[in-house]
Amino acid sequence: MTTRQIPARGPFLPWFKDQLFMGKTFGDYLRSLLTPFNLIAAVILAVGIPVAVARFAQGLAATTNLTDINPWGLWIGFDVMSGVALAAGGYVVGAAVYIFGMRQYGPIVRPAILTGFLGYTFVVIGLLFDLGRPWRLPFPIFVTVGGVASVLFLVAWHVLLYLTCQFVEFAPALFEWLGLKRIRQLAVKLTIGATVLGVVLSTLHQSALGALFLLMPGKVHPLWYSPLLPLFFFVTSIIAGLSMVIVESMLSHRVFNGQSGPEHTRRLEGLTLGLGKAGAIVLFVYFWLKIIGVMHGDNWSLLNTNLGYWFLVEILGFVLLPCFLFLWAANKRNATAVRLTAMLTVIGVVINRLNVSIISFNWNAPERYVPKWTEIAITLAIVTVGLLAFRWIVNRMPILYEHPDYPAEH
Repeated sequence: MTTRQIPARGPFLPWFKDQLFMGKTFGDYLRSLLTPFNLIAAVILAVGIPVAVARFAQGLAATTNLTDINPWGLWIGFDVMSGVALAAGGYVVGAAVYIFGMRQYGPIVRPAILTGFLGYTFVVIGLLFDLGRPWRLPFPIFVTVGGVASVLFLVAWHVLLYLTCQFVEFAPALFEWLGLKRIRQLAVKLTIGATVLGVVLSTLHQSALGALFLLMPGKVHPLWYSPLLPLFFFVTSIIAGLSMVIVESMLSHRVFNGQSGPEHTRRLEGLTLGLGKAGAIVLFVYFWLKIIGVMHGDNWSLLNTNLGYWFLVEILGFVLLPCFLFLWAANKRNATAVRLTAMLTVIGVVINRLNVSIISFNWNAPERYVPKWTEIAITLAIVTVGLLAFRWIVNRMPILYEHPDYPAEH
């Protein structure tokens, strides 16, 4: 990571004003916000925020197409199921760097952890929209039907504890920015422990999300239903984590290029190729696990149906094809091809989560769920706020660069 000169910490209010406006005058800062991305974000939020207010003021019926037959929709399938998977880069890269000693991936560990932390934070926010009584969000932790054997009880505790671990891993950057050296030292000492616990919790809750669907064997299409669902969800979280780190590092390098130097750019090429190789291996394993799932259920005949064709599109077009593309790109040392393949893989993971939770769910019911436009508007607003939060933090905190007071410690 490169170092960057940042303003010395002085009296709080002048320092905070300087950080808030990034060293610019208020007028210059406002003018700097007039960008195409910000204008698109403003339009999305101008639509999404009023819809969000209507959701909490008028209830689910006014803003969703959810019913008793289809109680889970886009907010669960995309915001939660996909969001948790795409936020897995934090534990994947954190484990590689802090547990397995792969220090060469150090330059991308902080962006990966930040992505994971924000991802889980906005997953919780997304849950608030999906719950009919959002104030009861903590109930699965303390008041649950089925006791400690309840899968929701496990998921709730796992997400709460893992979000705490992610904050601890992110905390050194926050305390470096705030100039709190002693607290920062304590956070650094807790990082390895938090990473170990985070990996354990991730293994449990990523698979527990798949275990939720084990309770509904008659509702999930046989091609997607399998006793291996918990394993499928865990393995795809690794795939999603690796791919999202590749995509995120590509976008961060382009958007925040001023925070990194040529040395970082050179190293990023090699790191991208390494992640691509890992992605190919995990995708290959996952492909054969899916084949074993079909064999276990003896569902070969279902492949010659409409949903069977879609299942083949998923595993051939978004699993096997990216596997070979990752291998080819890594062999040719083509980092651009690795990044494009990672984008394809991210789309594939989202499709898989939507297939399990929406498309194949209640597949034989006469009433099919189609998300209402207001559900899509809120989802886009949540994603937009997440991107804005990531940009705000990266522009101000030592995420892509080394703090000058702590060189070579990241």
